[in-house]
Amino acid sequence: MPVCDICCEELPSEAEMRTHLLLSHMENVVACPFCSLSGVSYDEMKFHINTAHIEEDCQDTNATVVDSGQKSSNDWIAQSPNSTLTSNVNAKNMDTVSQASPQSQSTGTSLSQGTSTSLKSSPPAAATANGAVKLVRTTQKSSNNPSKEREDGRRKTKQKRLSSPIKEGCFACPMCSLVCKDCFILQEHVELHLQDQSAGAGPEVGTLTEVSSTSSGRSGVMRYECPMCSLSFSSSSSLQEHVELHLEYGSASVTRHSSEDLTLARKLQEEEEQKWREAATRQEAEDFKKLQKQFGLDNSGGYRKQMERNMERAVSRGHMVPAEFHRKKAEMLESLASGVDDGRSKTSGLMGALYRYYRDASGCAHVWLCAETDHYSSSEGDKGWGCGYRNFQMLLSSLHRMEQYKLLPVSVPSIPRVQALVEEAWGQGADPQGASHFNHRLQGTRAWIGATEIYAVLTSLSVKARIVDFHKPTGPGDTHPRLFEWVKQYFSHSASRGARLPPKIVQTTLPPIYLQHQGYAPREMRKVLSQDTATMVQRVRKFPGSLKHRQYQVVAVEGLLTPEEKQSRILNSRTLCAEKIP
Repeated sequence: MPVCDICCEELPSEAEMRTHLLLSHMENVVACPFCSLSGVSYDEMKFHINTAHIEEDCQDTNATVVDSGQKSSNDWIAQSPNSTLTSNVNAKNMDTVSQASPQSQSTGTSLSQGTSTSLKSSPPAAATANGAVKLVRTTQKSSNNPSKEREDGRRKTKQKRLSSPIKEGCFACPMCSLVCKDCFILQEHVELHLQDQSAGAGPEVGTLTEVSSTSSGRSGVMRYECPMCSLSFSSSSSLQEHVELHLEYGSASVTRHSSEDLTLARKLQEEEEQKWREAATRQEAEDFKKLQKQFGLDNSGGYRKQMERNMERAVSRGHMVPAEFHRKKAEMLESLASGVDDGRSKTSGLMGALYRYYRDASGCAHVWLCAETDHYSSSEGDKGWGCGYRNFQMLLSSLHRMEQYKLLPVSVPSIPRVQALVEEAWGQGADPQGASHFNHRLQGTRAWIGATEIYAVLTSLSVKARIVDFHKPTGPGDTHPRLFEWVKQYFSHSASRGARLPPKIVQTTLPPIYLQHQGYAPREMRKVLSQDTATMVQRVRKFPGSLKHRQYQVVAVEGLLTPEEKQSRILNSRTLCAEKIP
């Protein structure tokens, strides 16, 4: 039957042996059954048993113990108060015989072992008060063989070592390249080297050296040579203490190296963290540059530079002749110098066309139209960023037609002039938070503007306006039905005063509201004036399901401001709070 190499338990089959190893030794803490060694792996424990307890085995054999009445220096005899000792002795390929000293004054008594006792309860070579009991593993050679005393000394050394506390570290073998985590396992490994040397060489060159006999009749004195230096000792215990000094010095060296490794690891970690911080800073700077470029704050030029680049590109592609390029450039410079929009993207007469369309169309219960307004589309100089400026131009085109807003500039300003008007409003103290966002500069940039900048300009022009913030969806699917309801109430409230039932189409005198969304090119808006009005109206109309952005802001004009009201609004704009719905 298979026998466990660790606990010597006999198992009926190999399958049960594997289960026993898994449950008893691999999943649990592996402990030596012969000594106090524990906390090592299965392979290290097997190596330990095969080296430290090679003389002990789980098979039951007969052992011989010799009892002597007196202690003599030239006897290889074990003295004990007891005349018998039961133990398990390894009997691989050898026989156990009785051993007695030929010079003893008493007759050696050979006692056979009658029963087998567990090695866990009766460890070999246990010291007693009156003497030492020693199990002798003999061969057919004479009892005066020095190798027996050498093995006996090693067993005592192993018992002393295994009873001491475990020392952790990294210990290198002085005789090969092996590195052990435990100094005791290294000692076992070194003893294997010594056994190999003893087996391969005679007493003349071996580690254990036999000295000539003295006049007192000794059979021989054994010398133990240190495997790490040239010193030799008369006893194995002295050698063990000497070797432990080597190992302790090696442990201190390992501790010093460990401290240096820890310092190096911390330095490497700090360098890695510094690299990570630098990479994060670079990424943040790149993201910030992308945002600046997206919102036109990257100092890449404003309306004029973009117009010139687009015209140059058209010339290089053959879409424009050089003469036309110079003519358009001169017209652009003249328009920029005057501060008035050149009107190339303007479409007029839209309200009249819509009135005629809805008058003849079916399927509409009521239609409210704002006052006459011109539509301004983006051009080559502001494509991609000028929608806010164009919406402001449309609002001004409607206010210019109303009697109460005659104090406003007669002409519609160009986009660079609108940028200058916003900067002038900031200079008067309006919206300081928004001014700091743009670094108090809009001219020469492609920066986007929104409701707060339009409110600041209108306030600086003494126009009374308010901002309504629809800051979150109010309907299913992230829609804004409250926004549509507010717009309806804005146009229908003043138009239906005094009337019981409003007409189907109402042309109000209210200016348009400022609400940004995707714009349309001039040629598309001019389709409203042609016979294809129905198709264009379907594209322009917005339904509740079309506006699904999370937030919308509306600017509504409500009259003029007195100088006191203007000053008050400028001061209050430092903490500008829009009317929030809901």
